[in-house]
Amino acid sequence: MTSIPDLIKKKRDGGVLSDEEIKTFIDAVTNGTIKDCQTGAMLMAIWQKGMVQQETKTLTKEMMSSGEVMSWPKEWAGLMVDKHSTGGVGDKVSLVLAPALAACGCKVPMISGRGLAHTGGTLDKLESIPGFNIHQSAANILEILDSVGCCIVGQTGTLVPADRVLYALRDATSTVDSLPLIAGSIISKKGAESLSALVLDVKFGQAALYKDLDSARELAQLLVDVGKGLGIATAAVLSRMDSTIGQCVGNSLEVMESLETLKGNGPDDLMELVTTLGSQLLKMTRLVPDLSEGRKKISDAVIGGAALSKFQAMMEAQGVANETAGLLCSAHTDYFSVLRKSEHQMELKTCSDGVVVDVDGLILAEVLHKLGAGRSTPGGPVNHSVGAKLLVKLGQRVKKGESWLELHYEDPAPSPDQTKRLQSALTLGTQETHKQRLWWQKLFSDTDHCFCSVNVSFINRDVMKLIKDMTDQQLLILSNKKNLNSSCFQT
Repeated sequence: MTSIPDLIKKKRDGGVLSDEEIKTFIDAVTNGTIKDCQTGAMLMAIWQKGMVQQETKTLTKEMMSSGEVMSWPKEWAGLMVDKHSTGGVGDKVSLVLAPALAACGCKVPMISGRGLAHTGGTLDKLESIPGFNIHQSAANILEILDSVGCCIVGQTGTLVPADRVLYALRDATSTVDSLPLIAGSIISKKGAESLSALVLDVKFGQAALYKDLDSARELAQLLVDVGKGLGIATAAVLSRMDSTIGQCVGNSLEVMESLETLKGNGPDDLMELVTTLGSQLLKMTRLVPDLSEGRKKISDAVIGGAALSKFQAMMEAQGVANETAGLLCSAHTDYFSVLRKSEHQMELKTCSDGVVVDVDGLILAEVLHKLGAGRSTPGGPVNHSVGAKLLVKLGQRVKKGESWLELHYEDPAPSPDQTKRLQSALTLGTQETHKQRLWWQKLFSDTDHCFCSVNVSFINRDVMKLIKDMTDQQLLILSNKKNLNSSCFQT
């Protein structure tokens, strides 16, 4: 058997590891028979030399098989779905999407993560609800899915143990941004859920991990290919992440906005993401014949209240008192009677007249992180009450001295530098310089045609960059059945 140092040397020198060699490495990681320095050396070799697609698929498969692989009743076959996001600002999509999918007949065993750095974590948001327990055994998950149809939980102790080891060392060795390692980490956990279909929300833009569309597309295509390699019907949506999703950022505030969305009062951009991601999953599970019907079904579940009922049932099944869950889901409730409210709030004012051209989501997220909304190290504390609510929207005309941001904070107060930085997140201009809020999608049909939902008559490669610059949010759906074909775009 090849030794670990020999494997490291082979990859360091640009060699392609065999399936058996990758299995040897992952087994050693799982069993603890490899030194941390050797694991770190292998991670750095992978970061430097990369992996061919077969290596990445094998890495993912072996990571998935390093622990428990969940199993489901036969009657649920074809209905097991999940979604993963690469992280955004104000990204509360899962809180709306999971119950909406359950209301449409899917089973959603959503295993989510916590926030790190400037991006918020779904589990942190849910833990701002008193009593919500994200720690559930496999047996409990099965029971909740049977009775409710969806659950949102943390990674169990027996699920993909190799990933927990590698993830911690990736952070310590600055290899977090390696595409093969990202794909292995994400898809191995989804594979261990024994999914029928998976949709990936890969974000790009100034507030995303990947700043440009090309880098995000490369990751998205790799994730789709690796997911398909595990037998999961997989699609990826590329969504632009410059400002915030919705109007609220911060754990408790995002739960409130999610609940308002489930009551039919949600912001358009959040609902656009929910219906786009949800329709793709419904189509892949063949619960609807096409994406248009899927969007309608998801929208009806949200607006009609069925998704809200599922969310309430999920809260109760995961430890929230019935009275508390009912109060949060009632039509006219004081959310702060249940959720923690920050000790202080203040409003920031506009410095001139103009039109809201941009709100930099990264700046908002980084300042809020410093004020306690996020964590700098895994396991660190989070203040659920810290956050911000946008009081303006893109394209809105404002006057000097008008409130544009409501900041929720606790002691100590924001420093002058932090307040100044928050003010710099707002960009005002004239009507002529305002970026139009357009949406576009590339969908692959059986004939490889791509249909585009923007208000222009024709789009091709030559104007793709122009659309990227103009839009505040873009959506790109990559099918795992077809390759990207940019030559045919129609409204």
